[in-house]
Amino acid sequence: MSAERRVLAALLLLLLPLAGCGDLPQPYRGQPGGMAAKLVQPPAYRIAVPPPDGAMLTDAGSKRFASDLAEALVAAEVPAVASQPWPLDWRLKVVASREGQTIVPRYTLENADAQSVVEARGNPVRIEDWAGEDPKMLQRVATSDAGTVATLLARADAARRAADPATLVANGPPRLRFIGVKGAPGDGDTALTTRMTDFLADKGFLVQPQAEGSLFSLEGQVNMVPIPDRQQRVEIQWIVTRKDGQEIGRAIQMNQIPQGTLNGLWGDVAYVVSQEAAQGVRDIISNAGGFGPPPAPAGGSGTKAPADKASPGKPQAGVAAPGPAGGTASVATPLLLPQDDESLPPPRG
Repeated sequence: MSAERRVLAALLLLLLPLAGCGDLPQPYRGQPGGMAAKLVQPPAYRIAVPPPDGAMLTDAGSKRFASDLAEALVAAEVPAVASQPWPLDWRLKVVASREGQTIVPRYTLENADAQSVVEARGNPVRIEDWAGEDPKMLQRVATSDAGTVATLLARADAARRAADPATLVANGPPRLRFIGVKGAPGDGDTALTTRMTDFLADKGFLVQPQAEGSLFSLEGQVNMVPIPDRQQRVEIQWIVTRKDGQEIGRAIQMNQIPQGTLNGLWGDVAYVVSQEAAQGVRDIISNAGGFGPPPAPAGGSGTKAPADKASPGKPQAGVAAPGPAGGTASVATPLLLPQDDESLPPPRG
């Protein structure tokens, strides 16, 4: 076995304490699982209120009424905006019809797939008042109907959950948007993305490239840092965020290799790296409530498991230790390489 191969084989025995030495970043921070209560339910969707075409108003009146209605909804603590919907927005449609000597606005809530969910009837307005489009009148109607619309949203949410229990994190596998890996030399970006997708599916995720329906998102970042003696430190970070863009944790892998070893095909290296990283990602999302609350102890005794006597107070490899409240969680492991010498590519350029 060559000297370089002996170095690589020895690196397989690296344990986590190396990450706490020298100028390497501290791998443990945050409070893993501290946001679990918030993450059991998906973040609230936003309601888009476009200017209504069928409300028996002029273009100017339609824009004003949409703006007033959105402001009234926000005042009622309903996330809303007067605009055309973005891909994940729900849409509030408004139409008006004549009933006797009055005009009655009606509200229909559509989900992001343009499916009608629930309808509600607004308060009637005298025909002459509606036709006059007085700004104060439109604002008054919007404010008056905001409570009705807020009730509509609550009913829609209840109907959505009753019809689709999988939307509850505890009752279905979490959808994970994986946008791939960037920064790796050679074919690392493609190889890691492909292998990671397979292992994430094995860990119980529904992996998809699009955002719609995803509760969490994952991206991989690779950094190759030159170090003395013609070596490189490989740093791979798997960054996990939730639907609203808040980072909830990182799975971090690092190791050192002879310079140029990974400039070509990653092969089995991508396999081993992704296999380890997928478990770290699952731990982060599980600690954040992504797979629902943990099962109750057998027998309901609630007895705590005994602590590790061999290393009291010391975090184990791959498990994030508690940190300051309100932070994110990191899971750090050594970057494992294939144990078969023939699986490691020779150093290149």
